Amino acid sequence: MKKLFLVAIAFISFTAVSNAQEISNNALGLRLGDSDGLGAEISYQRALSESNRLELDLGWRNGNNYDAFKLTGLYQWVFPLDGDFNWYAGAGGGIASFDGKNQLNDSQTSFFIAGDIGIEYSFDIPLQLSLDFRPEIGNNDFTDNTVFDIALGIRYQF
Repeated sequence: MKKLFLVAIAFISFTAVSNAQEISNNALGLRLGDSDGLGAEISYQRALSESNRLELDLGWRNGNNYDAFKLTGLYQWVFPLDGDFNWYAGAGGGIASFDGKNQLNDSQTSFFIAGDIGIEYSFDIPLQLSLDFRPEIGNNDFTDNTVFDIALGIRYQF
């Protein structure tokens, strides 16, 4: 019975190790979405371990009513699905700055918290595609206080 238990533990450990997938050390690219006008973002991902990473995104917008930029930082947990497919979830926050146009001739800086959940695929070439959903809760006069952002990410891995 003791040998069977040890064999089962060894089998489970081997399966867990063989299913663990290393994520890329660095990935740089674009995150293309739309959350109340803050669409394109420069996106950088940095691996912190085999299954955790930090994502930093810098977005900007030249809209009809305001110009804005947004800096977002997220801590993400990455889980393998199948082969080169992963899913991930994360949490973080950021800062946004708005400059009003037309009737809104004022400026404002606001802070927000954000969550993130998505899927990604890493090709054999150093290319990663992702699709994610990022709800954000913040306070400013230019957008809604709650923003739901869906975006496509295209990143070069190195």
